[in-house]
Amino acid sequence: MRIILFSGKGGVGKTSIAAATGVRLAQLGHRTLVMSVDPAHSLGDAFDLEGGLFHGDTSDPKPLAPNLFIQEVNIQREIKRHWNEISGYITSVLRTTGLGDVEAEEMAIFPGMEELSAMMYVNQYRRENRFDVIILDCAPTAESLRFVSLPTTLDWYIKHVFNLQRNVMKAVRPFVNKLGPIEAPPDSYFANIAGLFAKIQGIDTVLEDPAITSVRLVTNAEKMVLRETQRAFVYFSLHGLTVDGVIVNRLLPAEIHDAFFQQWRESQSRVLAEIEAYFAPVPVSQVPLFNREVLGYDGLLTVANGLYPGDTDPSAIRFLEKPYSFARSGDHYEVRLHMPFVQKGEIGLFKKRDELVVEIGTLRRHVGLPTTMAAMIPSKARMEDNVLVVEMRSAQ
Repeated sequence: MRIILFSGKGGVGKTSIAAATGVRLAQLGHRTLVMSVDPAHSLGDAFDLEGGLFHGDTSDPKPLAPNLFIQEVNIQREIKRHWNEISGYITSVLRTTGLGDVEAEEMAIFPGMEELSAMMYVNQYRRENRFDVIILDCAPTAESLRFVSLPTTLDWYIKHVFNLQRNVMKAVRPFVNKLGPIEAPPDSYFANIAGLFAKIQGIDTVLEDPAITSVRLVTNAEKMVLRETQRAFVYFSLHGLTVDGVIVNRLLPAEIHDAFFQQWRESQSRVLAEIEAYFAPVPVSQVPLFNREVLGYDGLLTVANGLYPGDTDPSAIRFLEKPYSFARSGDHYEVRLHMPFVQKGEIGLFKKRDELVVEIGTLRRHVGLPTTMAAMIPSKARMEDNVLVVEMRSAQ
């Protein structure tokens, strides 16, 4: 099974690109699910479904066309299905603060519930081998990173805190319930947490396997959007996911010659060149700006035909190797870049704002640095089996 995550800054058109990808995959015979992981769901709107995607409390996959299913997570249903004990306890605690029933129930839906529910579905479908490809229409960049970091965070909590917390609470619960202003969480609360962990167990390994999971970043040829796309690239890499494609959406078509758009065209051309230089060797695809709003199956099919010409299969792995990674080694950090067929003497290094710039002859490679390394400078470099290792140290 293949899992493809589409992420990007809000408003770049990633839902339309994700939906169009699903349309093409289904056409090619892949049993495909397009799932919205964005709390502000717009997948139903992309397919121009009257009244949205779902009515009532259902959030099961909806068949839309041969081989094509779509799904938006309904958080109210998920609370009843997976979070009942946790939500019930939090709601009861909030009620003791004076909040009304409705307000308490709303505030008991805390950040991460929707993303974790979606991840449980992905893991379930993977175990059942229910779909050939799952397309995840992720929330804007920050929320997407929370989505992919949840399994690791929960795994750490379960291994290092959960059992201790559960045992301590079992011992002190009678005293807390008798003397405290609120009741201690019951054991069913902890059992609910353990059950949730069991439902996502193993998904972190799946997400970090480039033969199964790929991230595709959707961006526009605008400087502000590009900066967020660069940051997303860095942080997905930090979390161990492989970005195998960048899609530049809404480029002005060549047939537009109006003088009004001349500056836009020049600006897009400059930013597009930056995009191709920054993300190389990750493939960059282009999608033009259409003369109408892209909606419905037919509209998405038009996008799919432009993005995936001929018999191009979107599920094919476009780039398997992580272009770079970060690690701490003793008293310094290291940036490791794959540089096959390059000799150390050909490489130049320098720092530019929060980027490490690598020069190889006439080629230049920009590596965005995470916050912890942004103030550091390169001190030395060495080659190890076609990998360039750059040591980063604090500026003294």
